Amino acid sequence: MSDLKTSVQQQFDRVAANYRTSAVHALGVDLAQTVALADLRGDERVLDAGCGAGHTAAAFAPHVAAVVAVDLTEGMLRQVELLAAERGLANLVTRRGDVESLPFDDAEFDLVVSRYSAHHWPHPAKAVAELRRVLRPGGRVILSDVVGFDNPICDTYLNAIELLRDPSHVRDYTEPEWLAFFTGAGLRAEVVYRWRIQLEFENWTERMATSEVNRAAIRSLYASAPAEVKAAMGISEAGHEFACAVVCGV
Repeated sequence: MSDLKTSVQQQFDRVAANYRTSAVHALGVDLAQTVALADLRGDERVLDAGCGAGHTAAAFAPHVAAVVAVDLTEGMLRQVELLAAERGLANLVTRRGDVESLPFDDAEFDLVVSRYSAHHWPHPAKAVAELRRVLRPGGRVILSDVVGFDNPICDTYLNAIELLRDPSHVRDYTEPEWLAFFTGAGLRAEVVYRWRIQLEFENWTERMATSEVNRAAIRSLYASAPAEVKAAMGISEAGHEFACAVVCGV
C-alpha cells in the first residue's frame, strides 16, 4: 500500500466517529438527490465506494436489495456498522477495500455510488475503471464530490486549503476532469446536479482534528487570497464555501 493510502487510513481512523455525527455528511441536499437520480426498482445490488461513515449506504439501503459499503479504513467501517444497527438495516454490509483494486468480481453490482470520497483518490482514472469493471451492463455510477475550479488561481488556493486541513487530501478534481475519467472508462457521463456547501471553519477543522499550526495557515490563506478567490470560495471570517457536483455515468 502506498504511503498516501496509509496516511488516509491513519487520518480517518482517529476521526471516524466525527463523520458519523457530521451534518454535512449525514444531511446534505445532494443525498436525497443522489437516491432520486438512481431511479431505483428495489431489487438492486449497490456498492458504496469509499463509504466513510456510511450515510450514503444507509440512505440507499431501505430502497434496494443489498448495499455493500467499502472503505480503506477499519474505523470508518465500524461507524457504518453502528449506523446500520441503529437503523435496523440488515441488508447493509461492510467490506474493507481499495477503490483502485476492488475485491469483487466483474459485473457484480447494478449501481455504484460514491460521495465525498473521490478527492482522496490518487489515481482517479484507475478507480473509475474499477467502478466500471464491477458494474453490470446497463448499470450506473453516481459520484458526488467537491469539485475544483477551471481558474488556476482559485484551484490552487482551494487545494492548498484542503491539504492544510487534511494531509490525506489529493485533489478536488474539476468537472471536465471527472467527465474525462468517466469517458475513458467507457461510461457515458454527464454532470446532473450542482450545489454549494458552507463550511464553518471551527467545525470543519475540528472534525479532522487539524493542528493549530495548519489552522493558522488556512486563516493566513483566507486573509491573503486575491479578491477573485475570496468571491469564488465565499471566504469570510466564519469559513468558506465549496462548489460540488454529482456526475452520473452509464
